[in-house]
Amino acid sequence: MKKTIPFYKQQLGEYQQKVKDSNASISKLSILRLLVFLTTVFGVYFFFNEWIIALSIGVIGIAVFLFLLIKYTNAKRQQALFKMLVDINTEEIKIADGEFYHRDAGTQFQDSLHYYSLDIDLFGEGSFFQFLNRTSIYEGTLKLANVLKANHIEDITSRQEAIKELADKPKWRQYFQATASLIKTEKSTKEIIRWLQQYKAFVPKAISWIGLTFSSLSIVLFTLTLFNIVSSSYLLFWLFLGLGITGAYLKKINKLSTNVDAIKYTFRQYAQLLNQIENEQFTSKLLKKQQENIQLEKKKASFIVTKFYKMLDAFDNRNNIIFNILGNGFFLIDLKNTSKIEQWIKQYNITVENWFETVAFFDAYNSLGNYTYNHSSYVFPEIIANNEILNSENLGHPLLSEEKRVDNTIFIDRNQFFIITGANMAGKSTFLRAVSLNIVMANIGLPVCATSCRYNPVKLITSMRADDSLNEESSYFFSELKRLKFIVDEIKNGEYFIILDEILKGTNSTDKSIGSRKFVEKLVKLKAIGIIATHDLNLCELEETFSEIRNHYFDAEIIDNELHFDYTFKKGICQNMNANFLLKKMEII
Repeated sequence: MKKTIPFYKQQLGEYQQKVKDSNASISKLSILRLLVFLTTVFGVYFFFNEWIIALSIGVIGIAVFLFLLIKYTNAKRQQALFKMLVDINTEEIKIADGEFYHRDAGTQFQDSLHYYSLDIDLFGEGSFFQFLNRTSIYEGTLKLANVLKANHIEDITSRQEAIKELADKPKWRQYFQATASLIKTEKSTKEIIRWLQQYKAFVPKAISWIGLTFSSLSIVLFTLTLFNIVSSSYLLFWLFLGLGITGAYLKKINKLSTNVDAIKYTFRQYAQLLNQIENEQFTSKLLKKQQENIQLEKKKASFIVTKFYKMLDAFDNRNNIIFNILGNGFFLIDLKNTSKIEQWIKQYNITVENWFETVAFFDAYNSLGNYTYNHSSYVFPEIIANNEILNSENLGHPLLSEEKRVDNTIFIDRNQFFIITGANMAGKSTFLRAVSLNIVMANIGLPVCATSCRYNPVKLITSMRADDSLNEESSYFFSELKRLKFIVDEIKNGEYFIILDEILKGTNSTDKSIGSRKFVEKLVKLKAIGIIATHDLNLCELEETFSEIRNHYFDAEIIDNELHFDYTFKKGICQNMNANFLLKKMEII
């Protein structure tokens, strides 16, 4: 991962400079706005008696001021984007140095009933999720968590292609991440979609021509009043008539206004994200399919969503009391705007869900692309279809640094079952989690922590940790039994790679030994594939009975009265145990 630090440092310097430049631009625009305002006020005051000149100065001054205001607002948005890009690159440098424990640990996604998520540090403090996750919106985070837990083995190569392609687009990914990070929502997209799909229109369909007719008559009435053809009292009556028509729908309009206020900025940001997706060139099948999801006839989703945001923005002008009174009194503006919003909702209330899902997909998959980019030394598994299940050289745990971890080679065929023995702290559990996590990564479509890998896709199921539950009044032992029952039931219905770590810990040693032996025998008879780690050397005798079983071990050596581990995966049975030595070394006994 440290190989990518020069890129992140270069990006960091570039965006820090852009933040400085934008600060200077914002300061200039602020000064210009002030000068234009003062000049306009002075000009109108100086030429007050020359009303044509004063009016011209006022109109030009307001126009220039609004132009500068738009430039200022855009500059502020650009500045926010550049600041976010500074934060993103700063964070990547920290993570490369091992500082990621402050990030979201995803503990809300832990599930003790899942096939493997509780056992392999997928979520939680120091987890793979915490290290991997770069999502910026909740829906993207949820999508990423579901991808990690999916246990899907179909179409792995298409996911690999998509992830490879995103890995090669670091700048595009960062801009997407920064834009998504600026979304500040009051409602989740799920709530927005539900509101859109359940919305009931209340403005009459005829409001389009009624509004046009009423507005035209208002202009005629203005003209007649200006030339003193009719009394201004008619104009006042017309104003109250317009307010009365609008007032009949005021309660519903106010409710709509409250709802659109909560979703307006979400649509503005999503329009930008959709635009980034639409305008990027993708070649992989999966990413092109996602692009197609946001195409509607000849219009781009970003254009349609931007149009909707502008409707909502125009509707927000009703908060200006003068605009509200005059606009509704003479032009029925609230009813017109409501009608446009309702027509948009009617046309796109179903389609918008696809657009939101596409944004969530890219938000999630950008994390996978980022991980791949940061780990260029990892390899994408070669997907095979034969009796080999996993043939990987120098397989390591992806959460351990390259300097600390010890990599091992593993080759396991279909229907083979490994029994691993070993001393305490010799590396059994780490190895099991390394194998488990790399299988999950392979199934997702990520590269694995190895120098080579041939992989026949298989679902993963584990029993390495068990929870006792006071609420369910179940002991640790009973929880483990339920887990083992779950595994047996699942493998009857499909092929799984099973990983077990020291099962039946909640009973006495004799009972444990007998139970473990019978359980492994049952797995072998069910043609199960997998690994079990144990301290019970008697279990290794099963290799003599079943050709499918292979014994492997991790050991420890005592050199100069010190314990040494090589963390190397070896064939055979471990003969060196270290519990007594450690008890004496620590002066416990």
